[in-house]
Amino acid sequence: MALTCPDNIIDYVFVDPPFGFNIFYADLNKIVEAWHQVISDVDGEAVIDDYSGKDIRVYQRLIKGCFSEFFRVLKPGRWMTVVFSNSQAKVWNAIQVALQEAGFVVAEVTTLDKKQGSFKQVTSTNAVKQDLVISAYKPNGGLEQRLAERGAAPESAWDFVQTHLRQLSVAKSKNGMLEFVVERDPRRIYDRMIAWFVRHDVPVPLSTEEFLDGLRSRFPERDGMVFLPEQIPEYDRKRAQSAQPPQMEMFVADERSAIDWLTDFLRKRPSTYQEVHPEFTAQLGAGWKKHETRPELSALLEDNFLRYDGSADVPSQIHNYLSTNYHDLRNLEKSEPRLKAKAKDRWFVPDPNKAQDLEKKREKALLKEFEEYRNTFGRKLKEFRLEVLRAGFKAAWANKDYQTIVSIANKVPEDALQEDERLLFWYDSALTRTGG
Repeated sequence: MALTCPDNIIDYVFVDPPFGFNIFYADLNKIVEAWHQVISDVDGEAVIDDYSGKDIRVYQRLIKGCFSEFFRVLKPGRWMTVVFSNSQAKVWNAIQVALQEAGFVVAEVTTLDKKQGSFKQVTSTNAVKQDLVISAYKPNGGLEQRLAERGAAPESAWDFVQTHLRQLSVAKSKNGMLEFVVERDPRRIYDRMIAWFVRHDVPVPLSTEEFLDGLRSRFPERDGMVFLPEQIPEYDRKRAQSAQPPQMEMFVADERSAIDWLTDFLRKRPSTYQEVHPEFTAQLGAGWKKHETRPELSALLEDNFLRYDGSADVPSQIHNYLSTNYHDLRNLEKSEPRLKAKAKDRWFVPDPNKAQDLEKKREKALLKEFEEYRNTFGRKLKEFRLEVLRAGFKAAWANKDYQTIVSIANKVPEDALQEDERLLFWYDSALTRTGG
């Protein structure tokens, strides 16, 4: 697809692209076209169609070509809206990766209730009943120029965050209740920052914990969301008008989301292994990803959290929880034997400095396991840890070892690769660098 417009001339783009394999538009037109003796060239039609030899990768390439043209003609700092509906994660990820590869930064995903469903939505039992609306922006030229000047420096990462937070909704409400703005979640911001650096072929300058720690010290946080200082008054005002704080929905589907769930649980309620085990087991339901290895709770706790052994003073996090929830433990000093006895063997969330140490230890173990994946010759990886692949792909990218990313990705089942946005983005970017 090539537009006749000059560069940087359009103020706004609205597009409603084909939804993967939902409808084959060209096929529907064949009878009418035969009558008029005007036949469409379907080679460029962005659909998934086995008969035409168009799989998910061809679809993604065609969609990316369209988005790249929209990016070219759109003015810097302006927006594009994409309406999309598909029940399969791999098609949804293909759209998001294509957007980021074209240069856009995703700022918001919301639902559009059209009240009257389409023919497909009304007649199909597994069709998505609401369309998704993706809001993405073309960064202004100043941000890209500063990245070119600074390169892989931490300042470049904070410059991106500063610019990105300014583009996000300060507050969203539905039926009078505040909603959690997912794009303001610290880890989502980190993912967007990584995509920005990878797209510009610049090494990511910060580890996960370095980024999260820096985020806490530089930007205020409310209800698990990150803001610019000047955005806080508006959010606090709307928060005061709401009956309850917005809640982020937690779905445990892989190791990363399991760690996030444990972090949220232990921050509110430091617990012993025996206390957290039944709660954690209840989260590991049918939504677990097919090829993802199920982690042991003991291993997750050991690698990501701290356990109070009863020797030193009780940590503040445990002290606050016990003194609030147990009448007989209120107003006790942290060195009080009764408090220490009740606190012993409770797991809690480490402070940022300790978290960085744990993260480095964990990343070293992940990269060691990634080497085992690399040395597994001649066979597919039927079961694996997504966290290992993510850490390994990131390290390989930093070393410009794109071929390793491609070769390991080829060992992963196709559906598993396509259904993880982060892996798919690393893989597609590496393919581009290797000429694939």
